[in-house]
Amino acid sequence: MMEMVINGVSTRKVEIITEELCGKKFSKSTVSALCKKLDPIIEAFRTRPLKCHYPFLVVDAIYVKVRENGRIRSRGLLIAIGINEEGYREVIGFQLANSESESCWGEFFSSLKERGLKNVDLVTSDDHKGLVNAVKRHFQGAVWQRCQTHFSKNILDHTPKTLQPELKEELCQLYEAVDLESARSIRDRIIQTYEAKAPKATAILDEAFDDITAVLALPLKYRKRLRTTNSVERLNQEIRRRERVIRIFPNTASVIRLMGALLMEQDERWQTGRKYFDMQLYYQIRNEKNPKPGTAA
Repeated sequence: MMEMVINGVSTRKVEIITEELCGKKFSKSTVSALCKKLDPIIEAFRTRPLKCHYPFLVVDAIYVKVRENGRIRSRGLLIAIGINEEGYREVIGFQLANSESESCWGEFFSSLKERGLKNVDLVTSDDHKGLVNAVKRHFQGAVWQRCQTHFSKNILDHTPKTLQPELKEELCQLYEAVDLESARSIRDRIIQTYEAKAPKATAILDEAFDDITAVLALPLKYRKRLRTTNSVERLNQEIRRRERVIRIFPNTASVIRLMGALLMEQDERWQTGRKYFDMQLYYQIRNEKNPKPGTAA
């Protein structure tokens, strides 16, 4: 019964299915009571020490509706995905927050650091102001990569419809640039071509250029998967699929319970599946740039 609920079957349907299969009716309250037994397991997962090195983070938020004090409120589920030193993805943290303000994200990042997160090299996210400010404050020295998918949507929204297909192709060429010099050359060409026809779009590109190309500092093999938040977006789609069954969570504890169980399952699939990255080249270059005391540079 607990597995059915986690996989998106409503408690009402669970009640019907168990009666048909077992000849015994289990009420929605009974099913909910059984699911509460997941709470200590999920809390242990959510607060576990982070003993690995996670050089790359992808962070995002998804909003859910929760009933609190008789009123329905929108709450943000903040999620952090880390790529560990072995090259596997992990759900390293999640937290329910009132908003995506800098203070909410800052509290979330502080909790990750208290659990052992350190030496982050790159953080990928969308351009939410509170999130970006919190990243710069809590991960000083790390590079922030603005999600190119979100950026493309933003810049095309400020482009005349007749020009959107060709500008989209130009942006793809920019994202595929082999180095920063090539990216600058493509940027300059785009600005020169579209400045008169789409001034707002070219201004946005010029301002955001350093942030959308930050990933170029990494070896080529790591760029494609770290230049967007697509890996989290796919996870968000699965969260949405299950969240639609409930529509409105009865309380905040139920959000952490159901979403936490889902995230635990996803984390297990990642940990037992294929590596996301081969990290050998990354650490080789990293060690060459920052040799240990007493070793040759």
